[in-house]
Amino acid sequence: MSTEMMQAMVVAAPGAPLTAVQTRVPVPGPGEVLVRVRACGLNFADTLLVAGKYQVRPEMPFAPGMEIAGVVEQVGEGVTRLPLGARVAAYAGYGGLAEWAVVPADRCAVVPEGMPDTVAAGFLIAYGTSHIALGWVAKLRPGETLLVLGASGGVGLTAVELGARMGARVIAVARGPERQAIAERAGASVLLDASADIRAEVKALGGADVVYDPVGGELAEAALRATRPRARILPIGFASGGVPQYPANLLLVKDLSVLGVHFGAWADHSPEAVRGCFETLFAWWRLGRLAPHVSNVLPLAEAEAGLDLLRRRQATGKVVVEIAG
Repeated sequence: MSTEMMQAMVVAAPGAPLTAVQTRVPVPGPGEVLVRVRACGLNFADTLLVAGKYQVRPEMPFAPGMEIAGVVEQVGEGVTRLPLGARVAAYAGYGGLAEWAVVPADRCAVVPEGMPDTVAAGFLIAYGTSHIALGWVAKLRPGETLLVLGASGGVGLTAVELGARMGARVIAVARGPERQAIAERAGASVLLDASADIRAEVKALGGADVVYDPVGGELAEAALRATRPRARILPIGFASGGVPQYPANLLLVKDLSVLGVHFGAWADHSPEAVRGCFETLFAWWRLGRLAPHVSNVLPLAEAEAGLDLLRRRQATGKVVVEIAG
């Protein structure tokens, strides 16, 4: 057991605010690495995690923070792929809002030279989810119409960007001109306000071949009814709080497919595919084909404020907590 101490932001009970504590630096086990955390990317799923409403429920108290960027400082038994001192981004699951974190080595990716920690910390989950959803699951084709709900949010914005890079016509749904402008810069061809009649507007544009939905609720219902025959619907999350119920009769008569995408499950059952996904995405970043959007960078002591930005859906792109320089 390590005797060295570190600062962490932890949740002690479901729904409680984060509090700063001193706790022991963790020790990596077989197949794991100890990372000195420099930045932690926050995701909407972190808000569910601290509320006790996520599918993964760590024993409390624990530090949330699903993805990190930092430096490998210690490796566990059997780890040969990552040398000491390597700059990595990692999908930790939780534990990222701390000065050190232990993560499985196969969930780490070496960060390209020149990529800032604040960008690397928010890169894997958002871009990884969209790349797997659009490329691997929906098999989006050039010339198809992609409808993205929540298009200025963390994952939605990456779906706009990747969809456009894959040759799709992207219809971006976002609330207000400022958020729509962000989606337009990412590559959206058509901009719709979230308050519009999405069903009527999208049908007038010919309908959607693929729906990327991190929002759920009423928007999900409208998007479903704006699909073309044989469309693919991708439930990514439920930021609105409403979990859509897809009527089987409509799926049948329109020959629709509903294809759930859970990044954490892919990391568990297909780690090689996920690593290949990261290699592709980092290569695109090095070539200047991706432009990650970080809207807020906060210090560790203000991590609760970062989660609140996500709860109130006030952020665009990613919210990142900077832990060490």
